Amino acid sequence: MSLPPLLLLVLVTTSALANPAEPLPPQAPFQPKVEDPMLTPAPPAQQLVGSWDEALSLVRQRSTDLGIAEAGVQRAEGRWRQALSVLLPTARVSAGVGLDVLHPDNSLLVLGPGGGQPIPPTVGEDGRRPTVPLVSGAVSVSQSLVDLGAWRGLSAAKAGETGALATLQDVRRRLTLGVARVLVATVAAERAAELNRVGLRQALERAALTQRIFELGASNQLDVVRVNQDVAVARGALVSGDEQLRRAREALGLSLGLDRAAGVSPTFNLQGLVEQIRQVCAPLQGVGERPDLVAARAQLESARDSRRQASAGYLPTLGLSSSVVGLTTEPGPGRLAFWNISAVLSVPLWEGGLRGGVVSERQGLEEQAAESLERTRRDVEIEVARARRSVEVAESLVKVATEARVLAERTDQLTRRSFEVGRGGSLELVQSGAALRQAELTLALREFELVQARLDAFLTEARCDW
Repeated sequence: MSLPPLLLLVLVTTSALANPAEPLPPQAPFQPKVEDPMLTPAPPAQQLVGSWDEALSLVRQRSTDLGIAEAGVQRAEGRWRQALSVLLPTARVSAGVGLDVLHPDNSLLVLGPGGGQPIPPTVGEDGRRPTVPLVSGAVSVSQSLVDLGAWRGLSAAKAGETGALATLQDVRRRLTLGVARVLVATVAAERAAELNRVGLRQALERAALTQRIFELGASNQLDVVRVNQDVAVARGALVSGDEQLRRAREALGLSLGLDRAAGVSPTFNLQGLVEQIRQVCAPLQGVGERPDLVAARAQLESARDSRRQASAGYLPTLGLSSSVVGLTTEPGPGRLAFWNISAVLSVPLWEGGLRGGVVSERQGLEEQAAESLERTRRDVEIEVARARRSVEVAESLVKVATEARVLAERTDQLTRRSFEVGRGGSLELVQSGAALRQAELTLALREFELVQARLDAFLTEARCDW
């Protein structure tokens, strides 16, 4: 007649305690089979990201931040073109038909919309007289010769365009860093959810083992309560981890420009993420070349030139203009009425204090831009120093977590073995199991933190031109 394994284990343990000189025969550890609905893996997300290229393609297509930055570049180009137009020649062509209602025999020369002058019905030197009604056309050309304010305005617009381009590059860098971080966080959440289920399974196995030993009379009710309490803690960690996973997926979906949660495919190569990002981003020659610093300096330069433009409004301007007017005659087809060329000197005298107010306003904008540049410079220096240091710190933490995980696993194995043979208590069993679960999670998180630290260290000193 064969005895059950656990009863045989209890009898052997009792015999060993009665005869301490006799060695304990080796026994196979008890492996209970557990089933629980919470052990079912979390359902996959609606959309899975299989590669970095796929994630970057979605960002290009759907990112609102990228669209806003690109629109900013377009606006800056438009402002520069407007500033340039002040310095380029302007030409205008107008035509009109004039009729004097009160004096139908008089010809009326229309020079433009809403303007006109009567032309006496006299015969010209060539024997031709204006027609009634009179059809006239005019061509006018003007060119700015001396306008310091316009040149300052063009310089300010050019600096603004440079700043907009740098801002676009910085948005691309930040989007790259943000998507990479969310990808790492999502993979970490997936791994944590998996480890939480492993921890729950181990807790359930300990509970089954304790319950079995209690039924055989080798433990007490306190042992059962303790291990069941550990199961409840493991269940709570699993529920919390699943919620973190859902939030990570939602954050990934938002980063990719989606209105739904997105997950990471099991085939996603997280370890090669840094090398993949190096294909779309290049390291900088120096910290001063970082796009946000370039943009801040360009904004300061633009504000300075804008203030100089306002100050140049006190200076006179010189321009050249020319107009040619033609009209219909009888016999036709027509003749030139006049062609004039004039130089125009404009000297500002008094504008009710408007110019002074503009200068004061733009002086304040310049000071704000200078303070913003200094703040950005300080933030960049701290960010870069922290990113460089974080790689060494993350590597040290991974090493420590690996050692702690090995020790926790060994401790749990020995504690469980001792409990099976009746030499350990349930308190040590619960504590070793909780310590192992925590060590597993800590090691997984440290490994993901190391990947993230390497990404941060690279992207804090990189330019992305995708």
